[in-house]
Amino acid sequence: MIIFVLRRFAGFAATLLVAALVIFVLLDLLPGDPAQFILGLNATPESLARLRLQMGLDAPATERFVSWIWGMLRGDFGMSSTQSVPVAQLIWDRLGVTVPLSLFAMALSMAVGLPLGIVAARRRGKPLDTIIMVLAQTGVAVPSFWFGMLLTLLFAVTLRWLPPGGFIPWNEDPGAALRSLILPTLALALPQASILARVMRTALVDVTGQDFIRTARAKGLTMGEAVWRHGVRNALLPVLTILGLQFAFLIAGTIIVENVFYLPGLGRLIFTAIQQRDLILVRGATIILIIAVTLTMLLTDLAYGLVDPRLREGPSA
Repeated sequence: MIIFVLRRFAGFAATLLVAALVIFVLLDLLPGDPAQFILGLNATPESLARLRLQMGLDAPATERFVSWIWGMLRGDFGMSSTQSVPVAQLIWDRLGVTVPLSLFAMALSMAVGLPLGIVAARRRGKPLDTIIMVLAQTGVAVPSFWFGMLLTLLFAVTLRWLPPGGFIPWNEDPGAALRSLILPTLALALPQASILARVMRTALVDVTGQDFIRTARAKGLTMGEAVWRHGVRNALLPVLTILGLQFAFLIAGTIIVENVFYLPGLGRLIFTAIQQRDLILVRGATIILIIAVTLTMLLTDLAYGLVDPRLREGPSA
């Protein structure tokens, strides 16, 4: 088990290093002068030189990359060139919106999608199975931002039960902050719950045809007991894969949904930084998202080892 965990952590570190290199190449080596873009065409050579020095553009590319990596290891992501505020502080302030939104959406998608998938598998070929799968297919086809606008039109504009957008900080009014995240959470969770329901149903249908389920039935268990005791755990492997990938889709979805609901989260911060061509801020915020996604995949791999003992016993198994 220790070797299994060490291998996964080594892969995690290698993935982050490659991702950091890709981000650096795409952002720091782009054609054009970021200082000229920020200051405008009428900027003097002296002001351009000062800004290039502040952004570290006067140093060689290798030195800039090593300095960036070393700074991140110390918690220093640089200084925003447009807001003159440490990037780490800007990111930290926005995580109070993005992290709860992503966690709420993931929890809701699991709470809805997994039970629906189990129920559909238990009622395979019956009307309830058909209804659940039709709803799941509809949920997959509906974009999260469009569903978010429909939710806003219904619950905020027509019924006036929830705020249409904006966000009140947690320290000012936790209840209002939570209400501000309800509609975005629903918009993000619908497609993910639909995918989970379909995957869980397919995996469970495949498992119920295996020999160990028939053996459990032969020992006196009902189909429901055999499914809950033996089938669900074996069906979790493909579901865990989807859960790991879903977090990446949730992160991508927050960038759009936060702009739809005007939430001051990390996604909106990246969108604004791209518009202003604040490359230092874009680079820092993007690597934080990559760390979150890669860490989720690491936890998914470790969960594999807990669910399937063969994976942690090595190739000889």
